[in-house]
Amino acid sequence: MTIEVDLYQEIRRLYAVEHCSQREIARRLGISRNTVKKYCQGACIPGQRKSYQGRIAPVLTTEVIEFIHSCLEQDKQENVKKQQHTAKRIYDRLVEEKGFTGGESTVRRYVQQLRQNANNAYIPLSFEPGEAVQVDWGAAKVYIKGIKQTAHLFCMRLCFSCDIFVMAFARENEESFLEGHRAGFEYFGGVARKEIFDNSRLAVKEGWGTHVAKEQQRFMALKAHYAFAAEYCNLAEGHEKGLVEGLVGYIRRNVLVPLPHVDSIEALNQTILDRCIKYRSHTIRGRSQTVGEDYEIERASLIPLPLYPFDTAIQVTASVNEFGIVRFDGSQYSVPLHLVGKNVTVKGYGTTVRIYYHNEQVAAYPRSYTANTVQYRLSHYIDLLEKRPRAVLNAKPVKQANIPQEILQWGQRLPSGNRDMVKLLRLVVDYGIERILKEIKALDISSPTIELLRSRLTDNEDNVAVDNVIPFPTDVSVKEVSLSAYDVLLAGGDKNHE
Repeated sequence: MTIEVDLYQEIRRLYAVEHCSQREIARRLGISRNTVKKYCQGACIPGQRKSYQGRIAPVLTTEVIEFIHSCLEQDKQENVKKQQHTAKRIYDRLVEEKGFTGGESTVRRYVQQLRQNANNAYIPLSFEPGEAVQVDWGAAKVYIKGIKQTAHLFCMRLCFSCDIFVMAFARENEESFLEGHRAGFEYFGGVARKEIFDNSRLAVKEGWGTHVAKEQQRFMALKAHYAFAAEYCNLAEGHEKGLVEGLVGYIRRNVLVPLPHVDSIEALNQTILDRCIKYRSHTIRGRSQTVGEDYEIERASLIPLPLYPFDTAIQVTASVNEFGIVRFDGSQYSVPLHLVGKNVTVKGYGTTVRIYYHNEQVAAYPRSYTANTVQYRLSHYIDLLEKRPRAVLNAKPVKQANIPQEILQWGQRLPSGNRDMVKLLRLVVDYGIERILKEIKALDISSPTIELLRSRLTDNEDNVAVDNVIPFPTDVSVKEVSLSAYDVLLAGGDKNHE
C-alpha cells in the first residue's frame, strides 16, 4: 500500500515521538498493521523506490561467468572489430561446450551488463607551446564539376593552441601526404617539435606504435628537413590523437554540409582554408582566450621553417611521343611540339602535374587520377595548325579547348575557311576567350574578316600587352603633298624649268 506524506508523517510521529506500539498506531489511524510496520521505522519513504539490486540468475554459475568473461577478453586481445563475440554466439558456445541449460535472454542480459560497465576512461592531457602537432586523414563526399566524389582530408592540429589546418586531395597517397605537411607547416609559420600520427603506411614501413622498426624513406627526408620527431599511436587507440580526430568531424559538419558544389579541388581548398582562418576567432569551451590568441603564443615556440621548401613531388623522366604527349601515372599530358622525341622531367604533386625541360617549366596541369585520360593545351599545337589548317576542325586539342560556339560559328563565316579559322584560334591563344568574345560581339557585320578583328584588338584602348603579338602601328605620319605641280604638267609646261 502506498500512502500520502501526511499519513506517513503521523505514523512516524506516533512511533518515534510518542512511542506508540504498531497495534496502537493502526487502531488510531484506521490502517493495517502491515502498513504501519512498513513505514514506522523509516525504512520506506512514500513516492521513492529503492534502487533495484539485480541478482545473478542461478544458472549463471561461476564456470559459466568465467567462460563469458574469457570470450570478451579474447575479443579485446584479437582487436578485430568485425569479428567479435555476440551474445548469441556466446550462448551457442555455452550450449555446445559447457552443456548450458539456461535461456539465451539470461546470457544476453549479463553480456549487456558487462559491456555497459566497460566504458573507457581517459586521462586529460596538457601540452606546452610548440611541443606537438597531431595529424590524421579523413574523407568526405563533395561535388566537383557536378560529379559526386570522395575528397580525402589531410588534417593537422597544434596541441597547445588547437589551431587547425585542413587540405583536400583527390587521393590519400605519398605525395599528397608530404604536400599536406609542407602546406600545414607554412600555414602555421613553423613546425612543432613532435608529430603524433597513426600507423599509416605513408609514414611507417615496418612495425607499429612504439614498435615502429622502419619509416618510409621520403617521410624520413621530410622529418630531417623540417627537424621534427614522430610519435606513432598504438593500434586502434584513436584517443591518443583525440584533438585531430575531432577535427575531421568538425570539418565534415561545419564546412561540408550541405555537400559543396565546386569547379575544382583548388576551389574546395580555398573554402576550407577560409574556415580554418575563421576558426582562430573561436573560443574553445573551458578556455579564456581565442584559438588565435593561443596560436600567437605558440607560434613563438615553433621550429622556424627551412630556407628551402621540401619538394613533395614524385619525379619521373618521360619521353615525348610524336603527338607531343608524355605519360605519367596512367594519364597523358601535352607539351610544346618542339620537344617531340626529347626526354622531359615530370613532377607529380597531390593536385597538380608540372613538366620541365632543362629545369624550365614547359607545362602544368591539374592532376588526373582517371586512367588513360589525355589533357591538351591548344597553345602547344597552334604553330603546327597554321602549317596544316585542314586538320583544324578535327583536331583533339581544338575540341578539348572548350572554345565557345559563338567564336566557332563566327570563324565559319570568315572568307578563307580553315586558314582563317586557325588565325582566329591564334588570336584566342594570344588574347584569351573572354577578350575575343567581347570583340566579335562588337563586330556586328555581315562579312567579318580576321583583319577587322585584329585591328580592333590592337587599336582598342583597353588592350593589354600580350607576348608574341605584333600590333599594327598607329603613329604612321603622312607627308602633305602639293598638287600644283600636276596643274603645270597638264598645261604642257615643265615645272623644273619654270
